Amino acid sequence: MQTTSSVAASASTRIAGHDIATLLLRLALGTMFIAHGLTKLLVWTLAGTGEFFASIGLPAWMAWPITGLELVGGALLILGVRVRWVALILAAELIGASMPHLANGWMFTAPDGGWEYPVFLAVTALALSLLDDGRLTLSRLVQQR
Repeated sequence: MQTTSSVAASASTRIAGHDIATLLLRLALGTMFIAHGLTKLLVWTLAGTGEFFASIGLPAWMAWPITGLELVGGALLILGVRVRWVALILAAELIGASMPHLANGWMFTAPDGGWEYPVFLAVTALALSLLDDGRLTLSRLVQQR
């Protein structure tokens, strides 16, 4: 017969669908952010990204912190470190990234890209920021030791 404390301990360590869903959201968003950060860094280069930013009215120097935010933020999401705060910050970045696309229409396949993709990602990051981190995180693993 299980004692009350062993039942509580078992329930507190059980992985639920919520934990798996949160993990999948973290992995998908984190991978997307790292891919976009690496594209800015390795394909377009920081100078080229800065030129693009300047062409849409942003300071060119913003290429550096935005690229860093995407790379570090993506890694933190994947690892499960400060997920709620990181996702909230990245949602704000994605709302900003949506602005140049608003006049281009809905579909991201439109000339110069529509706003469907960045807005979808912003909403997804915002949803992740409203969830708890789930049990499948580096933070939880460190806490358990």
